[in-house]
Amino acid sequence: MTKRGVVVKQASLQSQTKQTIEDQKFSLHNFEFSSKIVDYASRGQTEQEVDSAVVAVPTCIYLNLEDLRCFEAVERQYEQWGVVFNNCIAIQPSNPAFPTHSGLVVLMGARKNESLEATFLRPVHFVSAFVTSSQRLVFSAYNRDHQLLTQTVLPGANLANSDSAVPPNTLLSLSANEIHRVTFCAFDGQFTIDDFSFCY
Repeated sequence: MTKRGVVVKQASLQSQTKQTIEDQKFSLHNFEFSSKIVDYASRGQTEQEVDSAVVAVPTCIYLNLEDLRCFEAVERQYEQWGVVFNNCIAIQPSNPAFPTHSGLVVLMGARKNESLEATFLRPVHFVSAFVTSSQRLVFSAYNRDHQLLTQTVLPGANLANSDSAVPPNTLLSLSANEIHRVTFCAFDGQFTIDDFSFCY
């Protein structure tokens, strides 16, 4: 097994013993991600094979967005990590109402009135992202047959420097068996997502 694979497995195991995925206070920081794991999910690297003989523990992927160019259409850049996006672009926000959670780059919907989608090449059981939105946003998960599995709602705008009771970069997460696709939809609003992650 590669050293890099060991790091991912160990980090995932640590996270699962600290908190369950149903805990709404779940935080990516509790994964204790090392710089190696951030690099592991960069689009510019080749995925390393993980020895299937190792005891099965949840594997979580955290997408490092920092090597995306501003205004780059995002679709298959992370396909090797198991996810394909639709109606998605990378930006470096110039509007202070949409701060990043980490780094300089976030994802947003490419066209207004359409949802940003992420489709997984094999089913996952947990998906999360930090979200900032100009209005109410619905985060939904679907199975392979396009049936709704679960959803969570950001109840209203959470822009920075506003009077919103909800802070910017609110962590939204979904947990269900056999998640094939997720959508973020703010209807006529604008939103950004950062630190997108998912677990098998």
